[in-house]
Amino acid sequence: MSTGRFTMPTEENFFEESKRLAQLWGADAVRNSDGTELDHNILDLGKRIYSAYFPTRGHNDFMADRMRYVPQVYLLSERVLAEGPEVTISLLQTYFDEQLQVNADDDPKEYWEVIDRTSGTVLDPASWEYDAATGTVTITGTTPMHEYTVTFMAYVIWDPVQMYNHITNDWGDKEHEIAFDPRHPEVRDFMYATLEQWLKDNPHVDVVRFTTFFYQFTLIFNNLRLEKIVDWTGFQVTVSAQALADFEKEYGYKMRAEDFVDAGSYGSSFVNPGKAQRDWLKFTFHSVQHMIKHMVDLTHAAGKEAMMFLGDQWIGTEPYSKEFPGLGMDAIVGSVGDGTTTRMIADIKGVNYHEGRFLPYFFPDSFYEGADPSIEAWDNWRKARRAILRSPLQRMGYGGYLSLAAKFPTFVDAVAHIADEFRDIYDKSGGKGAQPQLTVAFLDAWGEQRSWQGFTVAHALPNKYNRNYYGILEAISGMRVNVRFLSFADVLEGGFPDDVDVVINAGPAGTSYSGGDAWQNPQLVAAVRAWVRSGKGFVGVGQPTAADHQGRFFQLADVLGVDQEIYRSLNVDKYWPEPTESHFITDELATIDFGETIVNTYPISQDVSVLRGEDGQVQLAANVAGAGRGVYLSGLPYSASNARLLERVLFWAAGAEDRYATWSSTNPDCEVAYFPDSGVYAVVNNTGQAQATTVCLPGGERVDMELAGSGILWKEYQA
Repeated sequence: MSTGRFTMPTEENFFEESKRLAQLWGADAVRNSDGTELDHNILDLGKRIYSAYFPTRGHNDFMADRMRYVPQVYLLSERVLAEGPEVTISLLQTYFDEQLQVNADDDPKEYWEVIDRTSGTVLDPASWEYDAATGTVTITGTTPMHEYTVTFMAYVIWDPVQMYNHITNDWGDKEHEIAFDPRHPEVRDFMYATLEQWLKDNPHVDVVRFTTFFYQFTLIFNNLRLEKIVDWTGFQVTVSAQALADFEKEYGYKMRAEDFVDAGSYGSSFVNPGKAQRDWLKFTFHSVQHMIKHMVDLTHAAGKEAMMFLGDQWIGTEPYSKEFPGLGMDAIVGSVGDGTTTRMIADIKGVNYHEGRFLPYFFPDSFYEGADPSIEAWDNWRKARRAILRSPLQRMGYGGYLSLAAKFPTFVDAVAHIADEFRDIYDKSGGKGAQPQLTVAFLDAWGEQRSWQGFTVAHALPNKYNRNYYGILEAISGMRVNVRFLSFADVLEGGFPDDVDVVINAGPAGTSYSGGDAWQNPQLVAAVRAWVRSGKGFVGVGQPTAADHQGRFFQLADVLGVDQEIYRSLNVDKYWPEPTESHFITDELATIDFGETIVNTYPISQDVSVLRGEDGQVQLAANVAGAGRGVYLSGLPYSASNARLLERVLFWAAGAEDRYATWSSTNPDCEVAYFPDSGVYAVVNNTGQAQATTVCLPGGERVDMELAGSGILWKEYQA
């Protein structure tokens, strides 16, 4: 058993068992979780002490007569059909009234919008009235058979994270914590003074774990106490009359209510961001940055480290911005849901170390009679390990109720094994990522700002609508490639970085990820086309480069070899070439899961290699474009086989087939990571069952291996 690099949650009245588990798991740090406090004997363990700190909640006594200063959000009512000249809309009918309260303190006529959604007309405020007693808006002069909505401001009167934990754990009569918005000077001064006093009162704390800072990602519940709007990158709970006034003063124009709700998309990162959204994000970041810097400086002055939890109120921190390293944060910690979220944490620059909080969280939804939480622990570890081998975390840990987890001995033993393996990987790799063989860039509207956060709605939870695309990130998170994120603006301003071998453009048509109208810019199309034809690779997934323009739907159909019929050219026949039976991309693979169907895709010429097709649409095609290459995939949900497919696609697109075999594994369920500085390589089994594979070394030597379920083998290799 090894020790160190492990943070363990603990709680009151659980000292002796905490001591035992700390020794078993090799913990060198302990922390409290939301809803728990550290035991007064905890210093006797001799561990570093983390303490969760909530900058904007947990002070209901202060907020009791300052409810005007709680966070606020613009919400959209349900659409209501007018059947006559008047209609009444109930604002909170489908919202959770314990979380939300209509804000009529700031003049509704100035801050709200009532819109005829059938015509798109914003109604004159004189045509509607708000009734505070009933919580309804009555509109007069409506057009029959038109739908109407009200966009209104609401107070978030219950902190969303404490609310979620309260509902999940059935905390009963526990007090609802009120969050507060530090944009208001009185609140900001209180927040700073409270932190200063807390730092003095807690000399035993080594690391202040800010959970997080000021603005919650969008998490709004419905009248059934279930999630109604959840958006990991959502910035909705950043609004107030004060913020709107500050924005107008700084940017010279006024934000509309519609800029926030956007007819019901609520600023989803799938929607191409316009000027207002980009400006509001910058505006929010600049104010958040200033406050973070002050709190970090206070923490350092008290002789403590400042750690940011990448979760809860992370909105506005923008950890992938160029300014973030200047905030002086010592560490980042985040919830590890899979390989993608592992990379989202590990790739952040400007901190001294990165820590992953692994799953399951020690809450009753995973730890209940008859459950085996070790199954989730091993699954979570296998997903994360792929990514850690490419971009290391320096620390790991868990969160929740330790007393709950201790009741499950199989889980306790699993964590002991995982913790030892985590430390062993760090030691053997020298704390460095494995050697990459290609550099791949994602191209979309967001670029580096949303690194590893693409195609995401809820944290690490793909669904039917995004699994075609989220699977690309998950596959590539543990692949032997460097990964970069570029925006369309980056390419227009400076072209492609010299080290990029392949670009991926993926997503549904009209979204920020595939690009939508961005592809009607001839400069962008020409720049990408010229770059590919110079000898580079371009991979499109789903509806890449899609924009209905000049007779094309996929604007780089000439590169991909594929376009999509959108019922504009049914009178022009499409002739498919003979399917290509043998190709580098598919030689190792029998079955492929292409996910949700992209209908009516077809090859644009007889020169395209159609590798897979079904029911009249192309699922996989390869094409030559000048000296470069293009590949089309209809979708790529994550699986070991699909990850192998993508790897072969990338090597072929880069014209690097001759480099593919080296450091490859013949079994897609096993992957190889080579660490030249340490003179070792690791082979991992990404399943819970035993696997056999053959690894190809430089020069052609082949090594046969057998790995236990979830196993990892290390071998020496000197170049």
